[in-house]
Amino acid sequence: MRDCPRSVASGKAGRCGGDPKERRGIVLAASYAAKQQFGIYTTMPLTEAKKRCPSLVVRPPDFAFYREMSHRLFQWLKRFSPVLERASIDEGYLDMTGWASTAHPLVVARQIQHGLLRQLSIPVSIGIAPNKFLAKMASEMKKPLGITVLRKRDAPHVLWPLPVEQMHGVGDKTAKKLQALGMRTIGDIANADRALLEQAFGVYGLRLYERANGIDPRPVDPAAAEKWKSVGNSTTLPRDVDDEQELRAVLRKLAESVSARMKQKRVVSRTVQLTIRYHDFHTITRSQTETAPLQTADDLFLTAARLLKKHWDGRPVRLLGVAALHVFDEREEGKQLDLFHYEEEEKMEELWKTIEQLRTKFGDRVLRTGAELMSSVHSVRENSDV
Repeated sequence: MRDCPRSVASGKAGRCGGDPKERRGIVLAASYAAKQQFGIYTTMPLTEAKKRCPSLVVRPPDFAFYREMSHRLFQWLKRFSPVLERASIDEGYLDMTGWASTAHPLVVARQIQHGLLRQLSIPVSIGIAPNKFLAKMASEMKKPLGITVLRKRDAPHVLWPLPVEQMHGVGDKTAKKLQALGMRTIGDIANADRALLEQAFGVYGLRLYERANGIDPRPVDPAAAEKWKSVGNSTTLPRDVDDEQELRAVLRKLAESVSARMKQKRVVSRTVQLTIRYHDFHTITRSQTETAPLQTADDLFLTAARLLKKHWDGRPVRLLGVAALHVFDEREEGKQLDLFHYEEEEKMEELWKTIEQLRTKFGDRVLRTGAELMSSVHSVRENSDV
């Protein structure tokens, strides 16, 4: 696949259900040739992808087919070990402890690889390692159809020379922050001052340090996928609050926290749940389901604020909670973004970052969104005698 016409990208085009003839849409997945030869990557606008490769073959996604193939893939994997953790629609971890006596892990890996290719026409890359982080890193090293063994003792000469952005779990923003601290390779993280990492990233900084040194105590958990059916956060207020704007400010913080965790887990949701616990400990939960998947702090906040407006009876509140229910992999059924919406969300990320910096410095009320102001106006009108 060296020539441009054979490069393939999967794209989703706005409201037209993935019509590749549409001008709008983003890349959901790309072939190795498209990635390596033309720099096409996931979430790139289709217009930009076609500029880089004018004869790019664009295929609309078929999520029902993807779900079926995912089910068949994991059913195949269960034959080799019952301790299977599904990490995403097309990734998983198998714990072979106790099963290695039947066959060497390399033999099992080849059986898995050849079987999936023969029966489902799915090429997979496999990493063999003593823990999940090293296995994930190993699986990325030889694609397609690669099998890589990575031991903890291999980390200094295999992992440490790699740039920080190639470390599993490190996104663009984290990579830039690490680089600003003078850490450009995984080895720099492994040999960094733990206190500095904790100061810069909190508990996540300590995890980065451990992962860079090949340490990952997480077990392969077959129930892990079920544990993330919802993502939520709640807070007990320092005092009982009956002021709507104060409650909305709390909702904003909660929505931002939930959004950050959803992005980290790469999940979206259509249903937002609000929990209200009153001063007398009476607790209610109310939810609302939207037509489009939600993930941004703004979307989560606006839905939660509508629920608060509708269901809060005005009594003092002791606790508030916001949760995204029935979450699912963002790649499984992504939000239908046209080019304008995609660029708009990119700009909004920077806007929210600036707003948070101002709020941190001057307080939560220094800036308020238009939606918040309009809600306040509606509140005044509803409570007015005019």
